[in-house]
Amino acid sequence: MSVTVKILFYLFPLLTSLYCLEVPDPEAFTGLVEKKAVRAQKFMISAAHPLAAQAGHEILAKGGSAVDALVATQMMLGLVEPQSSGIGGGAFVLVWDQTNKKVHSFDGREMAPKSADEFHFFLDGSVLAWKDAYIGGNSVGIPGVVQTLYLMHQKWGKLPWSELFSGAIQKALEGFIVSQRLSKLIELEINPGIKKLSPAKEYFYPEGVPLKEGDILKNPAYAQILQKIAQMGPMGFYAGDNAEAIISAVKNTKLNPGKLSLQDLKSYQTKERLPVCMKYRKFKVCGMGPPSSGAVAVLQILGILSHFPAEKSDSIGGIHLFAQASRLAFADRDRYLADSDFVSVPLQGLLDSDYLKSRASSIDITKNPTMVLAGFPPGSSPQEDSPSPEFENTSHISIVDEYGNSVSMTTSIENAFGSAVMVNGYLLNNQLTDFSFTARKNNHLIVNRIEPHKRPRSSMAPMMVFDAEDNLVYVTGSPGGSRIISYVARNLIAVLDWELDIQAAANLPHITHRNDYLALEENTSLAQLKMELESMGYEVRQMELNSGIHSIKIIKNGLIGASDPRREGLVLGE
Repeated sequence: MSVTVKILFYLFPLLTSLYCLEVPDPEAFTGLVEKKAVRAQKFMISAAHPLAAQAGHEILAKGGSAVDALVATQMMLGLVEPQSSGIGGGAFVLVWDQTNKKVHSFDGREMAPKSADEFHFFLDGSVLAWKDAYIGGNSVGIPGVVQTLYLMHQKWGKLPWSELFSGAIQKALEGFIVSQRLSKLIELEINPGIKKLSPAKEYFYPEGVPLKEGDILKNPAYAQILQKIAQMGPMGFYAGDNAEAIISAVKNTKLNPGKLSLQDLKSYQTKERLPVCMKYRKFKVCGMGPPSSGAVAVLQILGILSHFPAEKSDSIGGIHLFAQASRLAFADRDRYLADSDFVSVPLQGLLDSDYLKSRASSIDITKNPTMVLAGFPPGSSPQEDSPSPEFENTSHISIVDEYGNSVSMTTSIENAFGSAVMVNGYLLNNQLTDFSFTARKNNHLIVNRIEPHKRPRSSMAPMMVFDAEDNLVYVTGSPGGSRIISYVARNLIAVLDWELDIQAAANLPHITHRNDYLALEENTSLAQLKMELESMGYEVRQMELNSGIHSIKIIKNGLIGASDPRREGLVLGE
């Protein structure tokens, strides 16, 4: 049951107002299959599919590192959750090195081909609509997952590289049981491309019939390419027969053929970048910097809300503050965030404490303004907004090994089933549609425009949290397209501020605002607040908000893990 408490919000010395707030009650909403937190002593994995979690767990049980387990988990996800991630996509990864007490971040994001220019998504002189552009070879970026995992394994792997593929290879050969989620996405034709393009059509619609939950699905082609990668490392993917197959599929697809080249594949480089960190109350929160906008926007939301009391709230007042902080962060994201190798990103300015205080002071706690614009952080220059769509079928993995090392990886092929171009049993991404389709606006170049070998902006936000002594205390992340930012920010607030059990935090109904409209998770207790929020000026939409939070909390006597009730994930540990 929820209880009402009165909280005085001290905005600033000259601005105060009284709100009636309620403690969030995880048992008070419906529509989700509740899960319970899992405890362990030595190691733990939280991943988006039971078979993937099992693959990682088996590696950890053999004495493998968190990175070893990550490789095995991703290879299995590419088989059993092909709609979300795989070796045809990209990833952002945080690695905590317990020995050296240092957090590293790796950019395994896809790159545009060398042939890309500002007319990449034009046809007959007109810019394409997203729905006409994402299927086929022209949307495919140079995949980064394989090289990224290999690079990390060279640094932190304990077991042989080749040993990490055996679980996925065996399951691909013997077959796995098609899950309800995969079956439903195929049935709904969430990506019409897989019903139009071979060999995806034959794989997901054998004899013209969509795969059903409970079907046994084998993928010998995927087993074969995994065997090559296991034996040859990245060269088994980026060169030879597989590379030629990728280029042929991209160039010869009957829908939107692309211009990816063998040289593009050979030129791909994973980049180790400096993590983005910020003090938040008594914690230090770290994430991935550009080309991801995820951590920057999450940290902006936290930084803005740090100027308000940290109270347990799913009431009108709490929703309003979260929505306004989110609007401000998204306004800045759309204007300033892109690949920092190509454009100047005012990163320090966006996270400057005085700047975030000024953004917080702009919030009217009584109503929702009609328009929220990007600010002018220190170091910024005039820019134009560059919104671009990002869709939900991504995956997140959190792992802590017995040595105290940890990984937090968000991995994606972008839209469900990516570009629908299938090669050797895996799907290629459609990440190039995360760029702005146009390069110029009002005589300004858009920062997230497509350029040769540039990486598109992302909202993926793998995160790690440290205490005052720089001990790792929390690992989290989520899929969800551009809504990842809201999901992860709210999850951090629930755990760090409200001190909720991390499974209760994953269970909480979602609120998102991307500076467009206020979305409330449908079939939850938030529905009763719709009319009051509308009276404050919000456009309110109740909708499915399909996060996939996978979190691990490190405590004095062990580990606690959570997996999102909205997806089929699992936590395993010992």
